Amino acid sequence: MATGTGDSLGAALNELLRDMGVQPLRRLSTYHAKHWHAQLSQLTHTQRGWEALERAGLTVRPETLIKWLSDPEYNIRRSYRDIIHTAYENAAIVLADPIPQAFKDGQFEIRGLVKTGDDERFRGVLNEHGRISAPLRIDGHSGNWVEIERKWAEGELDDESFEDDFIDYVIIEDIGEGTDGWEFPGTTYTVTI
Repeated sequence: MATGTGDSLGAALNELLRDMGVQPLRRLSTYHAKHWHAQLSQLTHTQRGWEALERAGLTVRPETLIKWLSDPEYNIRRSYRDIIHTAYENAAIVLADPIPQAFKDGQFEIRGLVKTGDDERFRGVLNEHGRISAPLRIDGHSGNWVEIERKWAEGELDDESFEDDFIDYVIIEDIGEGTDGWEFPGTTYTVTI
């Protein structure tokens, strides 16, 4: 069982993915050089860097590359500096892990304040009568995950958009269009699968 907790439904969903070991699109903190020579030097020390240089289209003879690396003041053409910078920026980005099928097929249990139409109540938490109410249960297998996966892969799935898209493409797909709209106006949510 994986669990995510956050100050919104979207934050809890993002935390749930992290609890499952899934990493978002991110930039490596070790890539912060500004000068072309420092960037080229760093790129040529890793396989990841060499691959980025190749993808960016750097085609120079080994002798030329040795000259460049041995002299930081060597004057290279602007087009080569642009290629090195592009390769450096691309090497610094680590693609997002794919959203696992176990997440998309999960039986989500949402705990927190849930509102649909005029009905607003706490789900899966201690209520005013001293009883724990049932959590909101959503079958992820019924969801349409295409847009969520696209935004995740492109690093655009912030907490707010995750919540909105989860409502539109997962909750409504599971429960149906006949609902009065879904809102999660609370300040803390826990989601488990």
